[in-house]
Amino acid sequence: MISIRPAAERGIADYGWLKSRHSFSFGQYHDPRHMGFGPLRVINDDRVAPGAGFGMHPHRDMEIITVVLEGALEHQDSLGTGSVIRPGDVQKMSAGTGIRHSEFNPSATEPVHFLQIWIEPAEMGVAPAHAQAHFPPAERQGRLRLVASPDGRNGSLPLHQDATLYLANLAAGETLHHEPGAGRRLWLQVATGSVRLDGIDLAAGDGAAIEGEDLIEITGVADGEVLLFDLAS
Repeated sequence: MISIRPAAERGIADYGWLKSRHSFSFGQYHDPRHMGFGPLRVINDDRVAPGAGFGMHPHRDMEIITVVLEGALEHQDSLGTGSVIRPGDVQKMSAGTGIRHSEFNPSATEPVHFLQIWIEPAEMGVAPAHAQAHFPPAERQGRLRLVASPDGRNGSLPLHQDATLYLANLAAGETLHHEPGAGRRLWLQVATGSVRLDGIDLAAGDGAAIEGEDLIEITGVADGEVLLFDLAS
């Protein structure tokens, strides 16, 4: 079964400096039909104006993943970590017992477009941690590149949850397949471009909840990037 979450039906937040679309309930946007998907709790599609950003604020007991699509995002946290996240980079914070961080657009002229993802951990109260890695386009073109997993295999970032995240770049006509395995569920998020999922056309910002499927096929329609979450049921 495939259920589509259209981009146009997501929650909206517009603060001038921040324009955000929420796939699931978040902040002042509440929809009891869209509270998350298994442990996947948040997918926010954020655009931050030049020179603006989020000041220091706290999190706890959440796995927070940031994927930058355009521009750059400067990160600082209470662990003493400082980094700039750019396209191709994936950052993960395990908030655990508590962490504070800030996120700013360091450019004076260019906006930044990124996805922020929250995954509920399987274990509460872990030690806070930060990790970041770069996944070159060649590793993602026409294939699913593992970028986050419970065991950190193949250079992926470690998660405190039975969840895996893949990134893929697809040119028009490129096709890939994924077998979720027994008892698994999938969420496909189209970040940019457009794809066809088992014959269903999806555009940028669209999501799809996939359950009970033995195999899925994703074909590029217009060049773009997708995220695929493989989750325990």
